[in-house]
Amino acid sequence: MMSGYALLCVDDEAVILTSLKEQLRSHFGKKFIYESATSGSEAMEILDELQDESVQTVVIVSDFLMPEMKGDELLIEIHHRFPSSIKIMLTGQADPLAVERTKREGDLFGYIQKPWSKEQLISLIEQGLKERWEKI
Repeated sequence: MMSGYALLCVDDEAVILTSLKEQLRSHFGKKFIYESATSGSEAMEILDELQDESVQTVVIVSDFLMPEMKGDELLIEIHHRFPSSIKIMLTGQADPLAVERTKREGDLFGYIQKPWSKEQLISLIEQGLKERWEKI
């Protein structure tokens, strides 16, 4: 049985997922188990599997515009099941209404415009960890 803390990246573009995971792994090292999903439904399956293995998913970084389920819908769904997770949205086309709704209904911790800077993303995650997950 596995246990620990996970960081999940969700984006429908494989090149973005690879870049995100590499940037985060290079900064956080072995602090997290790194997972990625290309859709909202795949993300929910991964979250369920991690939970079954006693892994707490601490950070979710999700794209906004994805087929099937948009990032705001995914993060709101995640919030209902994993309320303490740090939810961050990446977006190329910021929809202010969707961002506000996700803040209100999904406890969105923050959002970052694409193309993002590694420093900005790391800083937002570090801030979330300090506020919500001091033990990590």
